[in-house]
Amino acid sequence: MKLVILDRDGTINEDSDDYIKSADEWVPLPGALEAIARLNHAGWHVVVASNQSGVGRGLFDMSALNAMHGKMHRLLAAVGGRIEAIFFCPHAPEEQCQCRKPEPGLFVQIGERFGVDLHTVPVVGDTSRDLVAGAAVGCEPHLVLTGKGEAYRGRQLPDSFPAHTVVHEDLSGFVDYLLTRDQPTT
Repeated sequence: MKLVILDRDGTINEDSDDYIKSADEWVPLPGALEAIARLNHAGWHVVVASNQSGVGRGLFDMSALNAMHGKMHRLLAAVGGRIEAIFFCPHAPEEQCQCRKPEPGLFVQIGERFGVDLHTVPVVGDTSRDLVAGAAVGCEPHLVLTGKGEAYRGRQLPDSFPAHTVVHEDLSGFVDYLLTRDQPTT
């Protein structure tokens, strides 16, 4: 199975320091949904792994989170894309759970659910915690310079990022990279 694991806020949709709290606030980044559709059309299965501590902090409830994800699924379907599953951590940081990135719990759940070894599975996110969580189970780290990743534009990545992190302009740039690399050589 060809699998890609994506962060949500700042990777697929706009991020906010005040949290994305409703479907109205959930706005896809330019080209992100089309990038996911391109992955799907090339035979890749896409899964989301996302910290959603706004639930644990009481900023929004599960029905609001479900409405955000429903909007994402509808907009993706309109461009021919699909996300297979969404794994999220609803806990506040002080709960010290194992599913809140940078802990690898969500990734362990993904591996178990899909019955795959996550070594070399690409993980794409806009923060070091997204990539550290994936790298802990062997995922291949990819940073996008959208969302919080914009802070690293033109800079060397700090040591908080996993070694061999590949940097891309945005999700579309990652997909270009992956699909070009994935092509058989003649």
